[in-house]
Amino acid sequence: MNPLHVGDYADHAKATLAGDVLGYLDGGSGAEWTLRANTAAYQRIRLRPRVLVDVGTCDTSVDLLGSSLAAPLGVAPMAYHRLVHEDGELATVKAAGAAGALFVASIFASTDLAEMAAVATGPLWMQLYWLRDRPALLELVGRAERAGYRALVLTVDAPRVARRHRDLRSGFTLPPHVRAVNLSRELMAESHLAAAGVSAIERHSRERFDPTITWADLAWLRDRTRLPLVLKGILTAEDARLAAEHEVDAIVVSNHGGRQLDGVAATADVLAEVVAAIAGRLPVLVDGGVRTGADVLKALALGAAAVLVGRPVLWGLAHSGAAGAEHVLTLLREELAEAMALCGRPTTAQLDRSVLG
Repeated sequence: MNPLHVGDYADHAKATLAGDVLGYLDGGSGAEWTLRANTAAYQRIRLRPRVLVDVGTCDTSVDLLGSSLAAPLGVAPMAYHRLVHEDGELATVKAAGAAGALFVASIFASTDLAEMAAVATGPLWMQLYWLRDRPALLELVGRAERAGYRALVLTVDAPRVARRHRDLRSGFTLPPHVRAVNLSRELMAESHLAAAGVSAIERHSRERFDPTITWADLAWLRDRTRLPLVLKGILTAEDARLAAEHEVDAIVVSNHGGRQLDGVAATADVLAEVVAAIAGRLPVLVDGGVRTGADVLKALALGAAAVLVGRPVLWGLAHSGAAGAEHVLTLLREELAEAMALCGRPTTAQLDRSVLG
């Protein structure tokens, strides 16, 4: 059966991926309350369609930090794409470009930065965790700049990786053929050491992530790069205002896909609060729980400039490589255009709180 919606790709992934890989991909932290809340929040939001509006053409395009996108969509930063398909990030980068979407490469990508840039036909951003090894961090930033990446995305909600019970039960450890090739083997060694009841990913974060960084450290990074800086992991008005005060270029409302602090609110439930606090000073993106084009519309109506999509893209990649990942992004764009037409809003600029029930 040809997949008709994101759920079909999810079903295929559940039926075909190895148990430990599926647990790593689909799992969340703690009791996975926030993981479930992310999708449920969009399902609770109702729409208020207007009729007798000329929707002969619906324009889903947006501009974001100087890049033009066919739709307000991006691939969220996710590590180790080669866990689900041998082509890894090369396939997802190609898929994003073909779909007119942004691609955010993970610091733990399983493909070389320059190789991804060589096949890209759309904008690339680079995601970072703040490593204790600052020279290694800066070396990676320099390589991203030279390869043509257009922004840095600093994940700020992970001073350490949270306990994820699925990974603990499986003793999740990276296989030898999958590694973070843009960092040294020494720096990544803990992620390949297996132990019963231990998540190698969690152990690695405790060894290598710097949990002491504060807002004051942002200036150190800004002084060492010409790239725009995006903060990913903002969930409150207070932190949104601090981000603006520290002159970052954009923020991402994110709870790490329900993989960090369990019990925090769904991103759709806090998006309006963050947007109000920012008051138009910088773009606000959002991720977590988006499964349909109507969800994308709801996020835009709540004030998001764009939506980052995570697990669905990897489900598509697992199904049929670049073609599957591209189809997921194309489905979301087409469903967004349909929802815009049926709501009587032919442009993304017309999506505001009036479209929400």
